[in-house]
Amino acid sequence: MSEGVLQKLMGVLDQIYPALDTRWLARELLEGMGLAEDAIGPPAHQNNWDESDILLITYADTIQEAGEKPLRTLHRFLDDCLRETINCVHILPFFPYSSDDGFSVMDYRAVNESHGGWEDIRAISAEYRLMADLVINHMSARSRWFENFRQRLHPGKDYFFEADPARDYSAVVRPRTSPLLLAVQTEEGERHVWCTFSEDQVDLNFANPQVLVEFVGIIRYYLEQGVRLFRLDAVAFLWKEPGTSCIHLQQTHELIKVLRLLVEHHSPEAILVTETNVPNRENLTYFGNANEAHVIYNFSLPPLLINTLVSGNCRHLKTWLMSMPPAQMGTTYLNFIASHDGIGMRPTDGLLTDEEKLALIATMEQFGGKVSFRRLGNGSNQPYEINIALWDALKGTEQNGPDQWQLQRFLCAHTIMLALEGIPAFYIHSLLGTGNDYARAEHTGRLRSINRGQWNLEVLEQELASPLSHHSQVFTRLEERIRLRRRQPAFHPNATQFTLHLGLKIFGFWRQSLRRDQSIFCIHNITDEVQQISLADINLIGTEQWRDLISGETMADLSGCLTLKPYQCVWLSNR
Repeated sequence: MSEGVLQKLMGVLDQIYPALDTRWLARELLEGMGLAEDAIGPPAHQNNWDESDILLITYADTIQEAGEKPLRTLHRFLDDCLRETINCVHILPFFPYSSDDGFSVMDYRAVNESHGGWEDIRAISAEYRLMADLVINHMSARSRWFENFRQRLHPGKDYFFEADPARDYSAVVRPRTSPLLLAVQTEEGERHVWCTFSEDQVDLNFANPQVLVEFVGIIRYYLEQGVRLFRLDAVAFLWKEPGTSCIHLQQTHELIKVLRLLVEHHSPEAILVTETNVPNRENLTYFGNANEAHVIYNFSLPPLLINTLVSGNCRHLKTWLMSMPPAQMGTTYLNFIASHDGIGMRPTDGLLTDEEKLALIATMEQFGGKVSFRRLGNGSNQPYEINIALWDALKGTEQNGPDQWQLQRFLCAHTIMLALEGIPAFYIHSLLGTGNDYARAEHTGRLRSINRGQWNLEVLEQELASPLSHHSQVFTRLEERIRLRRRQPAFHPNATQFTLHLGLKIFGFWRQSLRRDQSIFCIHNITDEVQQISLADINLIGTEQWRDLISGETMADLSGCLTLKPYQCVWLSNR
């Protein structure tokens, strides 16, 4: 007989809380999730996705119309413009917040009144697979829990991580330059709380198991509202032990296993996604043994792909792709090129040289980008991310600056992303070709706001209806490629992938469907010059009929050459 969830849960909790009798905690967590002690989970290595899955990333209020709550406006936009293109939606934090565009949550169980209500969330989740953020590492300094911390009341009194300011914290890995500790006056005197990100984002203390119990209840509530994908925000920093790096600690991995066990026993179709903006090898650890995250963000892809297209050299992208392990069944990658955050530079560690990083940063600054920094243990600052809209990031090359190939380069980037192993995710501003929003960045005083603009629905509809608008051209062309991608079994997120060796100016890889009945050779000219390759070098099987899915052209002479215009892409398929 299969081991019940109670025994599995206790086995993991023993690794996190060795001093506790974890039976009572396991039972409290099961009660919070509404599970029986002998509940049986889904089969191992079950894929909750296929080639038709495409994710949209958006804020609740990115698209607005006067007199209407933004969540309802978003729902109408999805139905009117994206129903045949997108089937999964990640709505960035839609809760009441005090800063950071939603990531300083004040109340996990409420919807920001200015956005709408839970009925709007449920309405969207009834038609689209909905991903929501579980902002699990920290909470707003203006939340009720933190006010209770100040007043020394429950719940909240012991929910936040405190530390001694006299200790040495130079080993702590930081994503920001702000002070790590914040002095707070409480009813019992001054306390120092841990702030990984900002003084308004106070880190929670998961060494207190009651915090875990609270979050399990929050997860169940989200499931009841229709959420099926959970983005575990900043989860790498979850467990703190002064004297260590306080990132990727084993207790963090064990806590993710706890959440995975509970979520999959409650809703076998639900998915955990870890958001870990770190070097590639560290990121891969969040798969565990197919018992932690179902999906991990492919954080190295954005900087490497952008670097490839502005340098005209795919050496590093190809080397990285060859090193990426195929995800086990039941796990996969989330591929993206842009998001509400910037282009992370930490994921390039070990992949780009310092000189190449500086060249990429200089090119992005030439195209209007800004740079955010993080504080190192020695007190120095290091570039953490580049803040720029993807449309502007790809407006030219490192050698020649802005040019006439911006649209083609932009389409090439997304065509590569669409074909790679994993689930493709489109930030809404990339799908719309939105450029740098300098006014918003100046208004908020935050560099990240350069890529967090807002659209008036009427203005957006006018742009999308105009064939001369680059917004319309981007949207139409991307929509065509997304629809094409969704029909190809060889683009299943777990389909076989091999890297092709076609030189440094042509980036290529091969995909084969799980049933081995479709092969697609994905070939991309990543330069601003015409390139030619011999079809013999691709090793197409002569008994098959090969056709480029994008252009519709059939490859009649397999001994001939394939000529690719600047940034042209082909998907050579045998069906």
